[in-house]
Amino acid sequence: MKSITINGSQRESVGKKATKALRNAGQVPCVLYGGDKPVHFSAPELAFSKLVYTPNAHTVVIELSNGETLNAVLQDIQFHPVTDNILHVDFYQLFDDKEIALNIPVNLVGNSKGVKNGGVLRKNNRKLRIKALPANLPDFIEIDITPLKIGDKVAVGDLPDGDYTFLHSDNTVVCQIKTARTAIVDDEDEEEEGTEEGGADAPATEAAEASQE
Repeated sequence: MKSITINGSQRESVGKKATKALRNAGQVPCVLYGGDKPVHFSAPELAFSKLVYTPNAHTVVIELSNGETLNAVLQDIQFHPVTDNILHVDFYQLFDDKEIALNIPVNLVGNSKGVKNGGVLRKNNRKLRIKALPANLPDFIEIDITPLKIGDKVAVGDLPDGDYTFLHSDNTVVCQIKTARTAIVDDEDEEEEGTEEGGADAPATEAAEASQE
């Protein structure tokens, strides 16, 4: 998984007055959990743009001014209700030997047969929650929807196994092709119906020929 580096400065004071002063200076107060003790630091608000305003999942490398480097994932973020400015960010520290739960985006590829025939692609889950070691966290979960016909769906149980565990039941639907008023029968279904109709017409044709004789 790709990482984003955030350069921060440790906070000596965590009171309301100090926090307000940080925000007025364009800094965001942050806390890193998961280690021996919480680490309080701040970073410029612009440093979070590539982490927050993206549908992709990233790990974070926090480089503090004292030379310490910590690996983490975004856990929670608070925005101002009016200005949408970032008020506070919580991170969770990563360790190479400890699994972490994270929401990973779903990437659908291919052109569905059902959609070509007028069906509608419904994305039931744009992200899936998985559990894995940091080194095994994928950038995204890719699903090829090319073979899907109208009425078909992809559930978590249909996805290939990876070096991670899905934290969903196997019957959780990820995406599906729903029918629409303008939808037509898939090509394969048309061929099957044509064969069946031909078989039904055969006796009638034979009977007509016999009567002519």
